[in-house]
Amino acid sequence: MTAEQAQRWGSTLDSVVVYAQGALCRRLVRGSMPADGRVRVTGLPRSLDPGSLRASVLGAPGVRVTEARVEVEAEPRGAGAPDTLRREVERLHDEHAAAQGRRDRQRVLIEEVRAVRPVAPAPDPEAPHRRTAVDAWLELADFTETRLTGLHARLVELEDALRLVEHELGVAADRLARASTDAPPAHVRTTVSALLTLDTTGVAEGDGTGDGEGDREVELELEYGVPGAVWVPTYRLTHRQGEGDGRLVLRASVAQRTGEDWTGVRIALATADLRRRTDLPKLRSVRIGRRQPAPAPSGWREPPAGLADLFAGYEAAGSRRPTPTVVPPALRVGSAPGPVPPPLPPPPPPAPAAAAAPAPQGYGALPVPGGVYGAAPDGIGGALPSFAQPARPRAAGGPRGGGMGFGGAPAPAAPAAPGRAAPPAPASAPAPEPVAGPPRPSGAELDYAALVLCGPDEHGGRRGRLFADSPADPVAAEHRRRAEAVGGLPLPGHAVWPRESAGSFDHRFDAAARADIPSDGTWHTVTVGEIPVGLRTEYVCVPSVEQTVYATLVLSNATDQALLAGPVEVTVDEDFLLTAALPTLAPGGVRRVGLGPAEGVRVTRRTNLRESTSGLRNNTTVLDHQVHVELANRLAGPVTVEVHERVPVTSDPDVRIEERADWTTPEDGAGPEHHAPGTRVWRVELPAGGTTAFDGGYEIRIPAGKAVVGGNRRS
Repeated sequence: MTAEQAQRWGSTLDSVVVYAQGALCRRLVRGSMPADGRVRVTGLPRSLDPGSLRASVLGAPGVRVTEARVEVEAEPRGAGAPDTLRREVERLHDEHAAAQGRRDRQRVLIEEVRAVRPVAPAPDPEAPHRRTAVDAWLELADFTETRLTGLHARLVELEDALRLVEHELGVAADRLARASTDAPPAHVRTTVSALLTLDTTGVAEGDGTGDGEGDREVELELEYGVPGAVWVPTYRLTHRQGEGDGRLVLRASVAQRTGEDWTGVRIALATADLRRRTDLPKLRSVRIGRRQPAPAPSGWREPPAGLADLFAGYEAAGSRRPTPTVVPPALRVGSAPGPVPPPLPPPPPPAPAAAAAPAPQGYGALPVPGGVYGAAPDGIGGALPSFAQPARPRAAGGPRGGGMGFGGAPAPAAPAAPGRAAPPAPASAPAPEPVAGPPRPSGAELDYAALVLCGPDEHGGRRGRLFADSPADPVAAEHRRRAEAVGGLPLPGHAVWPRESAGSFDHRFDAAARADIPSDGTWHTVTVGEIPVGLRTEYVCVPSVEQTVYATLVLSNATDQALLAGPVEVTVDEDFLLTAALPTLAPGGVRRVGLGPAEGVRVTRRTNLRESTSGLRNNTTVLDHQVHVELANRLAGPVTVEVHERVPVTSDPDVRIEERADWTTPEDGAGPEHHAPGTRVWRVELPAGGTTAFDGGYEIRIPAGKAVVGGNRRS
């Protein structure tokens, strides 16, 4: 049975984890185990990352997945395929073009009638004087006016019809743009499937749910990453006055254009970045003295002997193995395109002059055909291919790494056959002398993550060897480009991207219920769960800046999860109050959320400044500032008011500041906010209808020859 004849299994999308950019999808597959173990799982999105596909067996000991690769199939769509929106847009495009053409023809006709003018005959000096035909002129003017009136009336009708068609076309185009990308494109249906190979060698005889091997029920799990999914947190806060707690419901605005609708899936939200770098930094030595270029890292090594015998058993089973189906290079996953490099001719005999300088071990001879590459240095996965010849210095302007036999790169120039003279090199480009030593691969050849190990079905010169990955499928690249466009969506009010508000930590939030999110690239709200928070209402005023009291909610997070920054809808006593900006709240943190001015609490501030001198010979100027603050509570319940004042700070040893008040100095980190140096706080409990007053002040003592910037007499 070939790969194309593999048994097809349908899959169901079970859960999705949405990251800061992109998502990780998990599908469940269930079916009867085929005799040959080859299964094709259908229903995958077109924009998936082939390198992120993972497959595993659930609840079946002894059964494992030995191969998993992505394949793309394209077939013409049937005539009855649903494409109503696209056909409607095409029809409206035609109607718009026809209406615009009728409008333009009407304008041309109006211009032609408007250009009608009476033309007087050329005067003849010998002819006698004759009278002007005024009646004819008037009749022509009446005809033109009547004709233009009818044409303009018709033009108004055509312009109204054109505007109507333009509106309908805009609405249809917007609906098509917002439609789910789960629907296949026009004319061609492209499907993505995962071809899996299952191994049952570890299953004992008689295991399974069925009578035979083909009746064994197997459940598989497929996991893959897709671009085109973003999310931002939103909240809904419900609070009752007088209570010390509240209900904070965490919601998320999710937008995705991955090419598949998420219907009835479990949603999880994470702040991590799927594309974050994972390579460790390298610490290089510091050399003092003559500058020397650092050697480029190389993972090449000579292939082991007898490497071709690895495929002896595979060749022996050729009569019992089905003939593989040749997949076009554009649709093949894990292989490099391009023609198979021809076998290299035997090397020429070394020259007598070079006999005294033998090549280093492992670099002078040709590699074993069909060899694999050695391990990369420093434990990095992947390695370089076996090179056919030692590296030669490249000419000026030539490609890097030229002259090396490399899979997916130009083949080296064939050396002359034994017994024949090598062709002379052109005079303008003298032949470089060979240099003994290891090959110098290019940057693309050092990209270990991009190298793909060719399978045993490849040609003899490629199988079992690492080659550069095949070029990206242009259709898949276009799907991914459209999917990533959701990253440019305008954010809701007060919303912040999770990567910005999470800081250096990563958090994950699991939704309590399953949700439906279509692939239309617009925001959809998903309820994640309820988070218990501590609440208390406080009133804060800064009368030196503005004589207004502001109501605030002090939130305390007693859970082990952080609350990310985002918009919060505040509801007090079942009445919607406003939408505020919630700051990032770490576990155990306390932050303040402003609710706006409180009209029921009044504040008044008065100041008085007295300037005098003191000291011997009056060499010290004393600036005595007196502050008087009054508060009045007109609400029906008691309130806690925090009055912020400020005291000057100085680092000049000649300036002294003496405070005369019962205010306190706030400690940074102990409260819900950060305070500037010199901040002082009065905190008071006001009963319903109560009033209070505060008196405070400070003295500034400066030398008599100095003055405060801006003048001494200021409040």
